[in-house]
Amino acid sequence: MTNPDGNKSDKRIIAGVLGILLGALGIHKFVLGYTVEGIIMLAVTVLTCGFGGAVMGIIGLIEGILYLTKTDEEFDATYVQNKKGWF
Repeated sequence: MTNPDGNKSDKRIIAGVLGILLGALGIHKFVLGYTVEGIIMLAVTVLTCGFGGAVMGIIGLIEGILYLTKTDEEFDATYVQNKKGWF
């Protein structure tokens, strides 16, 4: 049997882990479909030769923790339906 809510949970976990591990590159944003926000994070990291990556890494860490601490329903309502791009 398949879980109809499995995609929400999978996306939440994948985005959360990627936010924590690779937050400076904005990959977690691309997973959620936030292309503009992902490009901004990636560009800041690359264009500052990695110096801006520290700030983007902290943002990614915070967002990853937020994604993982929300329930599937809260995550879906906030980041999938309402398209909240930051925090």
